[in-house]
Amino acid sequence: QVQLVESGGGLVQAGGSLRLSCVASGRIFSASSMGWFRQTPGKEREALAAISWNGQITLYTDSVKGRFTIFRDNAKNTVYLQMDNLKPEDTAVYLCAADRTPLATLESYKYDYWGQGTQVTVSS
Repeated sequence: QVQLVESGGGLVQAGGSLRLSCVASGRIFSASSMGWFRQTPGKEREALAAISWNGQITLYTDSVKGRFTIFRDNAKNTVYLQMDNLKPEDTAVYLCAADRTPLATLESYKYDYWGQGTQVTVSS
């Protein structure tokens, strides 16, 4: 069993930056790929970024490519999402997820464990 706890959300002005963290409990973290997603009311969950178990492969959806960076520290059981040049349309609840397979994927159905999410609000 893996538990995921996100932090780092908050209120930021457009053009600003935030760094989200997701700490995982359980021994499988270092063998798991990880992903970041976001959810807004009335919309489908959107995949943002994914990272392979060793951090060597990263994937991004087009809407965040060049602005967001995913990275991980397996010694700390933590995956991060650095978000720069934030826009009001980035406002959402951000969730991290763990996939027991080692390869990165943006397919949400492949993820086995989910955190509760952290709210990010970007003001114009």
